[in-house]
Amino acid sequence: MRTRNGIALAAALVLAGPAAAQEKSFSGGTIKIGILNDQSGTYAEFGGRSSVEAARMAVEDAGGKVNGIPVEIVSADHQNKPDIASSVARQWYDRDGVDTIMELTTSSVALAVQGLSREKKKITIVTGAATTELTGKQCTPYGFHWVYDTRALAVGTGGALVGQGGATWFFITADYAFGYSLEEQTSRYVTSKGGKIVGSVRHPLSAQDYSSFLLQAQGSGAKVIGLANAGIDTANAIKQASEFGITESGQRLAALLFTLAEVNGLGLKVAQGLTLTEGWYWDLNDENRAFGQRFMKRTGKMPNMVHTGTYSAVSQYLKAVAAAGTDETEAVAKQLHSMPVDDIFAKGGKVLANGRMVHDMYLFEVKKPSESKGPWDAYKHLATIPGADAYAKLEESGCPLTP
Repeated sequence: MRTRNGIALAAALVLAGPAAAQEKSFSGGTIKIGILNDQSGTYAEFGGRSSVEAARMAVEDAGGKVNGIPVEIVSADHQNKPDIASSVARQWYDRDGVDTIMELTTSSVALAVQGLSREKKKITIVTGAATTELTGKQCTPYGFHWVYDTRALAVGTGGALVGQGGATWFFITADYAFGYSLEEQTSRYVTSKGGKIVGSVRHPLSAQDYSSFLLQAQGSGAKVIGLANAGIDTANAIKQASEFGITESGQRLAALLFTLAEVNGLGLKVAQGLTLTEGWYWDLNDENRAFGQRFMKRTGKMPNMVHTGTYSAVSQYLKAVAAAGTDETEAVAKQLHSMPVDDIFAKGGKVLANGRMVHDMYLFEVKKPSESKGPWDAYKHLATIPGADAYAKLEESGCPLTP
């Protein structure tokens, strides 16, 4: 049975712009959405095949069609390699008739595909990557950043720990665009609040041994060790930090990008006490719980912010296509920039001229095992961060696009 949210979404798509649909065309007779992400590597649990399933849920809730035109989801694994991602994206656009590409976990991949999509005049909606460059100097008229970014994570987790006495920081940073951006944004926010950065070290993507990095962080005497990485990289660093007894000695770990998927994989015994920031959590309210249960039945897991954000991005794109009465890029992008976002992921969200979707973020602390009521009951809600505080204003972003 279709849920209330699904019925509302389908009704919105049926009612929006029927007259325009008779006058404007749809390319290829199908609205084709590509989900391009990591399905086998470091970020496979972070987004992966579960994001593909979330996209399919959104299409089903829309009734499978927009203005009578069928909607199709295609997907591929970019293996966290920009060249592979660009090759897949080019084939999708040139040969397969894909209208838009979404998810795009890994910042270097997202930047590469967003650049190609600008050249091809195609829309991208990034739900899995973090760098603010997507809506900063490398923004495009067709690029949208939906779920979170490094600034929002810095304001949330960085701000919380500085406020709790974490005045000195040492960073263990993933050696690519995302890690640099996360370290830079967090450093800027920490120092603006009176904190001090005492050092940093970089590690390769998918590193296995963090002992030398952790020993440098431990030797720095910093009160907070900021993990400017994600996915399995963060999980492995936390596991090894636990083995070294780092937190027992008084230093705190800041998981600057960590989601429910990784917390569940790590287990509360190891993850307990971590402070982190997400854009969505299944147990915040009844509506979220209902969506979480639907997702659980399909995937065997509760969704994190990337999964639910991908559902939102697909839903909003389909609403924009319906309102425009066409899948033509300029018309759909105009609708995406002007339409409010009000769905399971974001309430009262709005899209800036640089493509940044502004919405509230949430600060959480991972529960102790004794505090959890069962599987996936992992977070204590500490604070809500208003979107206006979490995200940079347009004039601060460095994006050359103006209203």
